[in-house]
Amino acid sequence: MIQINENYKKLQASYLFVEIAKRVAEFQKKNPDKSIIKMGIGDVTKPLPEACLKAFHDGVDEMAGEASFKGYGPEKGYEFLRQAIAENDFHSRGVSITANDIFVSDGAKCDTGNFQELFSNSSRVAIPDPVYPVYVDTNVMAGRSGVAKGSRYEGFQYMEGSEANGFVPGPEGVEADLIYLCYPNNPTGAVATKEQLQKWVDYALKNKALILFDAAYEAFITDPEIPHSIFEIPGAEKVAVEFRSYSKTAGFTGTRCAYTVIPASCVVWDAEGNEYSLQNLWNRRHSTKFNGVSYPVQKAAAAIYTEEGKAQVKELIDYYMNNASIILKKMKEAGFSCTGGVNSPYIWVNTGRDSWETFDMILNKAAVVLTPGSGFGQCGEGYIRISAFNSLENVEKAMDRITKALKS
Repeated sequence: MIQINENYKKLQASYLFVEIAKRVAEFQKKNPDKSIIKMGIGDVTKPLPEACLKAFHDGVDEMAGEASFKGYGPEKGYEFLRQAIAENDFHSRGVSITANDIFVSDGAKCDTGNFQELFSNSSRVAIPDPVYPVYVDTNVMAGRSGVAKGSRYEGFQYMEGSEANGFVPGPEGVEADLIYLCYPNNPTGAVATKEQLQKWVDYALKNKALILFDAAYEAFITDPEIPHSIFEIPGAEKVAVEFRSYSKTAGFTGTRCAYTVIPASCVVWDAEGNEYSLQNLWNRRHSTKFNGVSYPVQKAAAAIYTEEGKAQVKELIDYYMNNASIILKKMKEAGFSCTGGVNSPYIWVNTGRDSWETFDMILNKAAVVLTPGSGFGQCGEGYIRISAFNSLENVEKAMDRITKALKS
């Protein structure tokens, strides 16, 4: 008799965005004539930058000739992309990451979810609350948790975010081996200062812990004092891994390309205290379970780092951040306290109401899809997340609808 992985039985009934899609589909079925504006899931709406499209086409054309055809690529990704990443995303900020430290993948979601496979099930896991659900669910699947009690699982340490701490919890009281951090934060839009991140690096160095740092939204940071990378913090190269994505940065949600950074100096240990290179461990897993991002897609990603590509990506970022500023302004004018919307494409709004009730009310009264805060954890109750990823026309229309619905 084939038996299931019993840990899957612990999972909540549905992944957050699957439940949202289900409710939206039911609403649309009952209201076929209503035009729904989706400002929930963080999917982009603008097309790929022209520089990326040209490089993409060039890459496809190369696949048509025997001399230029590409089959399986290097397991870490092509050197031309990894070198461009190292020079533009890290060397330009004074960080000595090399091309050898970079692993190209098909998404930060995949890598953040898969990375926990490298570690013992006895590892103590610290997870922010509110949090991107993938961090939680993949560790539940792996067997590191107990059963769910309400919106939380036994066995995890939840680092509570609130307006009081700016949704940037510190290491005080934490006893963990594996620590998930995400800045700019999804869902709250909060950012962490160098001083705040230094506390986490110091904790990890002292306790032989590892930080999994999700920097998928770093391109939206506008404050020059806010670090874009955990590796801007002294000592982080010994205790941290960083995940980056082109999904929101350059509209690659449907194209799929991202990368993970593991410095050569980052080490982990076995039960006897023997040291292992984390880079080598991930390379073993990566090369076993992944055959790489396609050559044309990597060509398109590399075009982001050309002068033309940089200008076009900035234009995209500016477009979405203008949307964010409109959302933030409208919600504040309506009397709601908000986080995000300045260094992040997400606006986290304190409505003071039940999150799912607010979601349903806005969907039914305004035909706008938001994300209920409780879907990101216990500390998200009473909040909603609004995404700036949409057209300017839709954002203006949606904000008019939302503010009217919330006042009713």
